[in-house]
Amino acid sequence: VDTMEKQLHLNLLASRPPMAGGFQSGSKMKMGPGRKRDFSPLAWSQYFETMEDVEVENENGKDISLVLTSVCPQKIGSHGPVLLLLHGGGHSALSWAVFTVSIITITEVQYSPLITSGDTKVKNPEDLSADTMAKDIGKVVEVLYGETPPPIMIIGHSMGGAVAVHTAVASHIPSLIGLCVIDVVEGTAMDALNSMQNFLRSRPKTFKSLENAIEWSVKSGQIRNIESARVSMGGQVKKCEESTSSPGGSNSIDEGIIEEEEEEDVEEESNKKRMKEDDQEIKKESIFTWRVQLSKTEKYWDGWFRGLSALFLTCPVPKLLLLAGVDRLDKELTIGQMQGKFQMQVLPQCGHAVHEDAPEKVNGVYLIIHCA
Repeated sequence: VDTMEKQLHLNLLASRPPMAGGFQSGSKMKMGPGRKRDFSPLAWSQYFETMEDVEVENENGKDISLVLTSVCPQKIGSHGPVLLLLHGGGHSALSWAVFTVSIITITEVQYSPLITSGDTKVKNPEDLSADTMAKDIGKVVEVLYGETPPPIMIIGHSMGGAVAVHTAVASHIPSLIGLCVIDVVEGTAMDALNSMQNFLRSRPKTFKSLENAIEWSVKSGQIRNIESARVSMGGQVKKCEESTSSPGGSNSIDEGIIEEEEEEDVEEESNKKRMKEDDQEIKKESIFTWRVQLSKTEKYWDGWFRGLSALFLTCPVPKLLLLAGVDRLDKELTIGQMQGKFQMQVLPQCGHAVHEDAPEKVNGVYLIIHCA
């Protein structure tokens, strides 16, 4: 996968290829000579006050969603709207940890993850269709607040941003007052889909420890804020059920690629066989692996992003598009922005995980809150 393709991938997943020449001069990772970086994990309790399971019913039966709250439930809505934060593909609730610290001074914050995060338990963990996730979000809000929820602003990053748009358009949250989408645009996301499997396979499949995973996320440029990496990577990886101490094997990178087959059934069979081999390799060689196997959700990728720009523009609430670069805008959003249909904030010194890299600079959210 060449450099251009990797850049396009940033709008689909919360993974970022290594940066040429190391970290940028403005990166929070720049350290003085002789100082050793601390990659030890940080506890969720340093950023959130409560963690609880919320049971919701859907077509698959009863699912349990993990909910983290940054203020006591009794205080929700007492000083401002509830912020409903949706993480990107493969990320978890913890990706918002540092962000909540910077924003809680002006408003109450409620976090509800997608079904892919943390220790969420679902009947069908691989059903990541936009409609299913949007419905689940609405049901979590209903369980938490009943028929009269407080004013809610929904903020979604990457895939979570796409789901936030689908949730808003379908009116699953009756008290919605604002929408913020972080670094996801239909045009660039759709362009990246053809080579996404190759990109996923270019990542390490395994890590020898959580510290090793945190170190990789920082050195690869996936997360440029070391504090956020130390708290959020624990939600992206999990301990393997079976493991052996195999020196050097736990951070292996699969250099193979998915070959194009002329017959669709042959290609599908080949992919299934490869995934099975990957699963066996993970169990044999490592201690930690990715919590969510995103490659298995390929059939949903098109549905997440196709038509997203038009849907975003039709949402009948104040809107903010937060981007890591102005080049990510597609034609439809460029026209909409010139017509004043939404606010836009660009933070060019950040990576794809804008809210993790520079949470203190995500001030456009304040504007939407006051406009709502």
